[in-house]
Amino acid sequence: MTKLEDHLEGIINVFHQYSARVGDFDTLTKRELKQLITKELVNTIKNTKDQATIDKIFQELDADRDGQVTFNEFIVLVARVLVTAHDNIHKE
Repeated sequence: MTKLEDHLEGIINVFHQYSARVGDFDTLTKRELKQLITKELVNTIKNTKDQATIDKIFQELDADRDGQVTFNEFIVLVARVLVTAHDNIHKE
């Protein structure tokens, strides 16, 4: 496996580390998403302790409005975080 493939597998593993906690093992509840963000993206997403921030992120990700975030919906967050990280690197 290449280094990039290792990182991709890591993203999948982190998703499942949180999605398997409650209910459907392949979706994130709002609580699981909050746990993932506050543990894994604490330095990337501002105000992770603020429930309104988590609620807004959850609503933006839950495209089909079923009250859960699938892996495909979660990838939107990953893409946003990558773009922000890329932009920040160019600012330095």
